[in-house]
Amino acid sequence: MQEHSSLPPSGNRVLIAFAAPLMGAVVLGAAITVLFGGSQPGDPSGRASTALILGGIGATSMLVGLRWYGLRGLGLRGGRPLYAGIGFATLAWIIFLAARLVLVPSNPGVVGDADFGRAFIYLPLFEALAVQLWAFGLLFRAVADWRGPLTAAVMGGLVFGAVASLYFEESFIFSTVSILYFFVWGILYGLIRLRTGSILGAVLIQAMHTLTAWYILLPPVEPTRQELHPLYLISATLYLVLIWRLWPKSEDDYRV
Repeated sequence: MQEHSSLPPSGNRVLIAFAAPLMGAVVLGAAITVLFGGSQPGDPSGRASTALILGGIGATSMLVGLRWYGLRGLGLRGGRPLYAGIGFATLAWIIFLAARLVLVPSNPGVVGDADFGRAFIYLPLFEALAVQLWAFGLLFRAVADWRGPLTAAVMGGLVFGAVASLYFEESFIFSTVSILYFFVWGILYGLIRLRTGSILGAVLIQAMHTLTAWYILLPPVEPTRQELHPLYLISATLYLVLIWRLWPKSEDDYRV
């Protein structure tokens, strides 16, 4: 991996790429609290506070990443990389949606959620774009310069999984099985980033993945652990097959 002479040493870049977005989220949250107060009476779901955290992470990642690597270096590429990313991520979407239809019931005669409009804006901007700008944009590039692109894909995937298990709206439970699922999902997206050079396709499909599985196909009640564990295990197992197929065979497969 070519070193960027005008940038901090690669090890320092990794530390900055990991810590700066977290600090950005804290600073943004504190500033909004001071300016507008901390209460959110119209937000019982807590989406506004989560948006501050994820938005701060994404905005800081974008600012630092643009200074260090530019748009293409952050994986913000269109054209063939975008379409390739859509294709790979769609396979994971279909797997999860099919398993969701079989294993978790939908409300008979009800399609959609009264909160769909806000979710349609929130999911692609915050859960998808903001998190992927950090995990597979800024942090991916810093780790790729330090320890290589494949390590970057895996580490970015683990960061994505950790954030997802803590903050994503579809993280209904916090258990070993759910954490395993989100980690595997993240590593799959990391390999898509590695093989295509773009995050935009995965960003688009991630939002559609959540919208279709949990907002368009509305469960009658919040899913239970007994329903979610089989869904997570089956989906993660099939994701591992995709990971195996996407695993690069040589450095020629890298698109950093």
